Amino acid sequence: MDAVRRAYGDMAGAYTDRFGTTAQVDPDDLARITRRLAIRPGVVADAGCGPGHLTAHLQLQGVDAIGIDLVPELLGHARAAHPHGSYVRGSMERLPVPDGSLAGVLAWYSLIHLPPDALDGVLAELRRAVRSGATLVVGFFDGGEHAAFEHKVATAYFWPVDELGRRLEQVGFTEVERWQRPAVPSGPRAHAAIVATADEPTPP
Repeated sequence: MDAVRRAYGDMAGAYTDRFGTTAQVDPDDLARITRRLAIRPGVVADAGCGPGHLTAHLQLQGVDAIGIDLVPELLGHARAAHPHGSYVRGSMERLPVPDGSLAGVLAWYSLIHLPPDALDGVLAELRRAVRSGATLVVGFFDGGEHAAFEHKVATAYFWPVDELGRRLEQVGFTEVERWQRPAVPSGPRAHAAIVATADEPTPP
């Protein structure tokens, strides 16, 4: 993840110019994110918040949202653009929150650079951080098979929706909703999102 952090730091200005407001988020996605996370009492973490625009959007909906990101340059923009928000530096490999403290997590395209052997550990870390019944919303690049591709910032991965759903189930989440959009010629890649809730712990 150090290489990813450096790559986003080097491109922070250009990335923020292109993706740093909710105007760049598909309206249907934004509505669904809001519907699933704005009803959550308690703290919701925007994990991999980048420029902080989705964190700020949730805060405007009355959500006690915090933004967490690994890239200091992106956090600097988030704090400058949204001075009333809460933005902290941290990695999804070890979120800076106590066990079971979060009511929800938004992981919007923040898992895309994780290689296959790192994804399960991060999903388990998300489960550690949330309480039972919490909501997780994950956005990612949809693919018929798991495969790497050359993203403009750093190598990223397509994930089949069923496969990601299975991996979430293995660490203690239950899928409750998904949506998908096909790729557009000379436009956005295929998109998918999964909404899942955290299961009750299994009795010993």
